[in-house]
Amino acid sequence: MSDDKPPQPGTATAPPIVGQGCVQRFDPEALSDEDGTAFEGAEALWQRTQAEKQQSDK
Repeated sequence: MSDDKPPQPGTATAPPIVGQGCVQRFDPEALSDEDGTAFEGAEALWQRTQAEKQQSDK
């Protein structure tokens, strides 16, 4: 794809991948804010879901 043309809708590409099999993941060095890698609420969401799980296990 040429750099002088804007990307067309629906033409997203995945970032580079490292590893293979069960340990395959996106290359953390290649990720940026444009990839949507920031999730400030992740810790709060994890804590809430764990608390809910503990309540349902009782």
